[in-house]
Amino acid sequence: MTFFDSGFLALGNLLFIIGLILIIGPQRTVAFFTRPTKIRGTVAFAVGIILILMKRSFIGFIVEAFGILGLFGDFFGTIVQFLRSIPYIGDVLSHPFIAPTIDRLAGINNTLPV
Repeated sequence: MTFFDSGFLALGNLLFIIGLILIIGPQRTVAFFTRPTKIRGTVAFAVGIILILMKRSFIGFIVEAFGILGLFGDFFGTIVQFLRSIPYIGDVLSHPFIAPTIDRLAGINNTLPV
């Protein structure tokens, strides 16, 4: 019921940004968000935060989700490879019927360059 509460979403956004600053530092955070390849994600994320602050929680959440995908989409391959090293989850993600779909979604290329 409070999933799209604008106060909780704004607090979550604030804590996310503060956590990122504490983990990688202020200079690297600014450098990450201002990269030319990440500018669309940064703009979408900022517009999503502004929409949430303007009490348009659902639309802001959707726009912000696109911004997160634009900013952190490069890490999905790394996350999938890490999850495959976990005992039971790795078995499911490495299943022959599931693995090609997961690899395609995460952008993992398993073909050899030869």
